[in-house]
Amino acid sequence: MADPARVKPIAVVSEAPAERPKPSEGSRDAPGSSSKVSELTTVQTTAKEQGKVRSAEDDAAGEEEGSSSLHPPPAKKLKVEHDKKKEKRHKVDEDEIQKMQVLVSSFSEEQLNRYEMYRRAAFPKAAIKRLIQSITGSSVSQNVVIAMSGIAKVFAGEIVEEALDVCEKWGDTPPLQPKHMREAVRRLKSREQIPNTKHKKILFH
Repeated sequence: MADPARVKPIAVVSEAPAERPKPSEGSRDAPGSSSKVSELTTVQTTAKEQGKVRSAEDDAAGEEEGSSSLHPPPAKKLKVEHDKKKEKRHKVDEDEIQKMQVLVSSFSEEQLNRYEMYRRAAFPKAAIKRLIQSITGSSVSQNVVIAMSGIAKVFAGEIVEEALDVCEKWGDTPPLQPKHMREAVRRLKSREQIPNTKHKKILFH
């Protein structure tokens, strides 16, 4: 066995560390560095894609908000149209009231008395209700009675106007007579302004 004191020590030569290749030069020789670079690029591209997706979503949300502001939902649109129609109707009613006030203020005393009598005249609602119930065979509400009373008043006014025209054309003077009323009804029927109550048989050929 050799004496350990006589054994020459082995000189250990430390090799200098090899220079790290630059990214451009050592991309082929260093697989670890290339994987890190590829991971970094994938992370960057993923972040960019996420940013694009977010910006696209923000743009879409902004467009939806803009479109919602330009085109309101159907319920809101109907409400706006209803409000506009209501305002327009209210304006028309105010104009008609103002015109009527001007017309009434220009009436003579006789015309004013006749207008007052026309406004006060009305068919008795109890009689109208009995007539409707006898025809339909069922009970009706008070609103129906009021509506039919108003329609009957308008119908009677049209007959009286036509009878006054007949009286004037025939050279007669008021008050109206039954012949004037009958002629007025005949004329309105000939112009089909009065519904025909008689049943007509229709023959099919």
